[in-house]
Amino acid sequence: MTLLALNPAGVLSEFYISFWIPTAVLTAALVIKLPTIIRLWRDPLLRAVGGLLLLACAVFVFCTPSTIAAVNRVTGVTNISAPWCYSLLTAFCGSCLLLIITWRNGLSDRSGATRRAMRWVVSVYSGVIALLWVLFLLADAPVERLRDLDTYYATTPFMREEILLYLVAHAVACLITSRLIWNWVRTEGLDAWLRWGLKLLGVGYVLNLIFDASKLSAVGARWCGRNLDWLSTDLAPPVAALSAILIAVGFILPHAGQYLHDRWRVRLAYCELGPLYQLMRSVNGEGVPFVLRAAAELRLTRRETFIRDVLLPLARHIDTGLAGRAYEAALGLGHPPERARALAGAVSVLDAIEAGRPTPEPADAGTGPDTTNLLQEIGAVSRALRSPDDIEAIRAQAAAASESVAVHE
Repeated sequence: MTLLALNPAGVLSEFYISFWIPTAVLTAALVIKLPTIIRLWRDPLLRAVGGLLLLACAVFVFCTPSTIAAVNRVTGVTNISAPWCYSLLTAFCGSCLLLIITWRNGLSDRSGATRRAMRWVVSVYSGVIALLWVLFLLADAPVERLRDLDTYYATTPFMREEILLYLVAHAVACLITSRLIWNWVRTEGLDAWLRWGLKLLGVGYVLNLIFDASKLSAVGARWCGRNLDWLSTDLAPPVAALSAILIAVGFILPHAGQYLHDRWRVRLAYCELGPLYQLMRSVNGEGVPFVLRAAAELRLTRRETFIRDVLLPLARHIDTGLAGRAYEAALGLGHPPERARALAGAVSVLDAIEAGRPTPEPADAGTGPDTTNLLQEIGAVSRALRSPDDIEAIRAQAAAASESVAVHE
């Protein structure tokens, strides 16, 4: 605690986060979103997401001290990176507001209030950007500052107003965006991935408010004749970097999470069909040809088709009486109805295979047992085949029930 009080800048330097780290994360988010943005370019929401991520990347690229020096050198204008970086940051703030308004209200909501809100955001933040450049042209900033320009020129006429303007515009946008996001998080019925993405976005924008508070405190201290520059040069940058990382992940998570969930669901369905596929393969004598680059969905569809193609002629000769007895037996053993139906289906399929019944084409394709449920529930039947002990117990009880009926007759 004594060290922190005496040298906060030294302590904060231990938590330094390179600006290239959030840049890389934001770029990854943009790359993940880019195929969808290109494919659905007419969707204004996707364009807004792409624009926001692109602006966020630009902010961190151009606010890096090495890039600031390069831009100043190439243009030949000392500190011209200041209004350029402030403009990028202001445009990013406006994009955040536009995105949240569009995202929250939905594309179908074209009410007058929504349109007025979007026009207000565009007008105000465009005006702020224009005013930033006017103030820079009026100011006198001859000394190049790469890391502490905000505090170095905090009391310089016109530069003082420019610095205050961009910080207030950024703080207002982050405050409104944060409030909209947290109100949205509390909405019922949200997808879990979307809810977690919004929470990360909310935390990211709260950190942006800490960034603004640090900068404003350091600038205000200069106005009062005090030096708290470490708030601007050592605390604000890592806070901004961490905020950008959380915001990028917040945008990635709903998309990537849903994608991974869908991949997992397809893979799980494919694996669950394994026992029934192997059983049908033993009946047919061959399986589905292996294709190295086949997509997971295609492999799942081909496995389902193969199972149904083999099961369909076999199902015409299933003993429906046995299926009914097996269902009752499964219920008697304590299995719930859905599980009991799957076990009964597995028992009837195994019985048809073991009995070695021929499979000639029937005279009327409409005759024979109704196997619609069996063909639709191949996943449940395949899972039931993983419980041979349950199947044997059900078969034994079904056989005993059959014998009992025969004796009474």
